[in-house]
Amino acid sequence: MARLDGRVAILTGGAKGIGVHYARTLAAEGARLMIADISDGRGLAGELARDHGANSVASRVTDVSDEGAVKALVADTMDRFGKIDVLINNAALFAPLQEQSCTDIDAALWDRVMAINLRGPFLMVKHVVPHMKAQAYGKIINIGSGTAFRGIPWMLHYVTSKGGILAMSRALSRELGEHGIRVNTLAPGFTMSETVIAENPQHVETARARAVASRALKRDQQPQDLLGALVFLASADSDFVTGQTIAVDGGNVNT
Repeated sequence: MARLDGRVAILTGGAKGIGVHYARTLAAEGARLMIADISDGRGLAGELARDHGANSVASRVTDVSDEGAVKALVADTMDRFGKIDVLINNAALFAPLQEQSCTDIDAALWDRVMAINLRGPFLMVKHVVPHMKAQAYGKIINIGSGTAFRGIPWMLHYVTSKGGILAMSRALSRELGEHGIRVNTLAPGFTMSETVIAENPQHVETARARAVASRALKRDQQPQDLLGALVFLASADSDFVTGQTIAVDGGNVNT
């Protein structure tokens, strides 16, 4: 039996980049999946439904910073699948961000990063948790970043937002544990995803060698490196794990 058989998952940011790899793995492991993204995920959902069952995967275009859109996504998921067992807060603004001094970051950009990277996960939790409480079980996986531990320069908006994700997971784990809801953070290192390569080659040029040099395992990180930890956190294997951060980064940070 696949490790996620019978589970329903919402994956935000699932139509592009690392999210596509997450989506394919969740579906392959038996999850019924709702893909939510600002980009249209219908093509990916159709591909996965053909491979894993006609009614197993759906998608919805969603801006996670918009509460109305989040409420509609959650309602659509409940109508389609009848429950929500796993929430993966993966949607984030990162790939197109340019390295900048803290004094050069535009306030509107700062607000947009916080709206997507912090307000978005909060809104998803706000509207998913009541359904998890009703069944006295749930898994929330917040996607963090190793940058929050290392405090890298020139990306203050992004690093600050991911520091908030770590704090959010810890606080939520204390608040929701009595309801059988586990909350953990998966913290990737600098990952060579298709989107960051395509959208920000300058950041790849400056960050890639620096990231490899700081790791115990001296190679690039690929999206596939994250998939085992993701499935572990989404499955029954981690039912006694909550409030934790799993850094998957080749030994860059020690959590």
